[in-house]
Amino acid sequence: MTDSIMFHDGNRRLQDRFDSRRIADRLEEKLTRTAFTEQDRAFIESLPFFFLATADDRGRADCSFKGGVPGFVRVTGGSELAFPDYDGNGMFKSLGNVLLNPEVGLLFIDMGEKPRRLRVNGTADVTADDPLMQRFAGAQLLVRVTVRAIFPNCPRYIVTPGSDEPSKYAPRPGHVPPEPAWKGFDDFKDFVHPRQPTPAGE
Repeated sequence: MTDSIMFHDGNRRLQDRFDSRRIADRLEEKLTRTAFTEQDRAFIESLPFFFLATADDRGRADCSFKGGVPGFVRVTGGSELAFPDYDGNGMFKSLGNVLLNPEVGLLFIDMGEKPRRLRVNGTADVTADDPLMQRFAGAQLLVRVTVRAIFPNCPRYIVTPGSDEPSKYAPRPGHVPPEPAWKGFDDFKDFVHPRQPTPAGE
């Protein structure tokens, strides 16, 4: 794959080191999209929180938690979503970054009995007079994100809150994690890279 919306030279260097370029390209081909599906919309709008990654104009990263009632994030178009900014501590770490560097990454995650993750990467715009703000009580600003890539992520390391046990997939001494089911799917099984060796002593 010559044109990629997902990978740059740094990704490629590590993919080549661990022999995972083929599965990376296959995952991009089969799963990555630039428009929301109806399932994406339903998932995003059902959640009470997400995580927002931003960076300033010098590339210094920040990650924040954004929460509200389910539906506070709206899919507003085929390749756009929007969310309100509510009253906080007044530092404006995330949205201040957006004013200097519009590149953002959003992680939507459900940690319930059937865990799920969805990544959304794109560019953000912050406004104070967007008509959509009227739909969000308490909004002081509105953020619209134009999507570059939407990518569902394997949820195998997610642990349900309150559980005393780590994920069965988490490596640890005396435990050989099972392979996730997706590695055996017809779309992927011929592209999966070798499992990396367990470090000595584990």
